[in-house]
Amino acid sequence: MAITIPEKLIPSDPRFGCGPSLIQLDDLTQLKEKGPHLLGTSHRKEPVRALCREIQNNLRKYLSIPDSYSIVLGNGGATVLFDMIGLGLVKTRIIHHVCGEFSDKWFKASSRISWIQSEKVVVDNGQANSIFFTEGADVVALTLNETSTGVMNTNMPEVGENCLLAVDATSAAGQIACDLTLVDVFFFSPQKVFASEGGLFVAILSPKAKERIVEIAINANRYIPVFADWRMALSNSEQQQTYNTPAVVTLFLFAEQLKRMNALGFSEVERQAKEKAVWIYQWAQSREYLSVYVAEAESRSTTVATIDVADFVAVDKLTHYLDKQGLAYGIEGYRALGRNQLRIALFHNIAFDDLKKLTALIDFLISSGEFAA
Repeated sequence: MAITIPEKLIPSDPRFGCGPSLIQLDDLTQLKEKGPHLLGTSHRKEPVRALCREIQNNLRKYLSIPDSYSIVLGNGGATVLFDMIGLGLVKTRIIHHVCGEFSDKWFKASSRISWIQSEKVVVDNGQANSIFFTEGADVVALTLNETSTGVMNTNMPEVGENCLLAVDATSAAGQIACDLTLVDVFFFSPQKVFASEGGLFVAILSPKAKERIVEIAINANRYIPVFADWRMALSNSEQQQTYNTPAVVTLFLFAEQLKRMNALGFSEVERQAKEKAVWIYQWAQSREYLSVYVAEAESRSTTVATIDVADFVAVDKLTHYLDKQGLAYGIEGYRALGRNQLRIALFHNIAFDDLKKLTALIDFLISSGEFAA
């Protein structure tokens, strides 16, 4: 199809996807300069350990992490932590609060471990978890931001002295506030708000969680593979390193993004995120062919916006065109939801001006009539 798009509608950067985030390409220029002294060096040596130490220190500052909490870095991404929590932190029973595809994926990981009990409390897609069940559990699981549906869970369940609260913050950490003093295991991968690559996990552990690690390791008669051994992960992180060889480029990108975000401070990053969220949800509410998927305003994510599109628009055709033309990548709805939907990232590196251009571009393309279902 031949569509002439006004230059003023074209975003300066096409990366709006909710998978890996928009990485600052200038960081790669810096990495090239530092490469001979960093890339290809042992992760047991000071250059890489200094990078890990920098990440830990800047994370502690940015997220206001209590001094008594430990920051663990490891390989495998947040999905590995689904298994690590079940294998090494659950004594007998975990309750999962599920609100979409990724929180359910965490539950399924726990349910495959035969020597623990796993239970899920489910709400419909597009809803936040508001009623919490904790009785009889020694771990309670919650997802801070459900990436598949664009739902925020900002209310935390209260757990008892003998129970841990574990929070998956993968598409939330750094941009959605969470009182870490209420959480025992706060974990994420840095490829969303923190604009790095995948394959790395960050786990922030409370003193209570660290006590549980020792308790299970000593008293539980169970097999824990080395890759999932919390003692090994914690010990290495206390030495500013990872157990296995990390992807140093991922660490470097993470560290550079943290510097920029610390320069602004969490409150300013959060304010900017809310400003973008207000814009995109008001845009959707003001168009007859769009609507906001998440009904409750307070549950609408400030990192992942899900927008339903009227049936007379072929969203697949629209997003394919945007992708093929290099105008906007990765804004199709999450496949498992099966909705005529757009899913647009509001991560920190996505410029507000580009978001405004994207919404105007979508309006222009829909009004052209070329994308009728």
